[in-house]
Amino acid sequence: MTSERAQLHYTCVFLQVSFQAVKKSLPQGDATDTTPCWLDAEMLRMLLRELKNSREAAAPFPEVRAALDVATYHCGLLMAQCPGALDQALCRYHLDAVIAPLQQSVHGLCGSDATRQASPRRRLRDWLRH
Repeated sequence: MTSERAQLHYTCVFLQVSFQAVKKSLPQGDATDTTPCWLDAEMLRMLLRELKNSREAAAPFPEVRAALDVATYHCGLLMAQCPGALDQALCRYHLDAVIAPLQQSVHGLCGSDATRQASPRRRLRDWLRH
């Protein structure tokens, strides 16, 4: 993994874990909870800025950039209504919509287990062909 790719990978992991922590910090309620959600808007602004920077850094990786575009879009929607204008269910929805593409980015940057397992097989097949 190149240093550029590794740095982007670790940043995406940081962002994913950060958004998961934000989601976990919400009071536990049912899916129909309509009480307002009060997140730390300053922290979300910092995470959104980091998301945008990561999206720019992902230019050489089109699939990762596309996933980060989705995460950035949903984080922007969350920020447009935060703090206090969203109920907790909608806030959780937007956080999930940010976390899922971040997870895709992490997997796209490090490769899935199937890709890593297939790699030695491919090398063996290529070696046997020669």
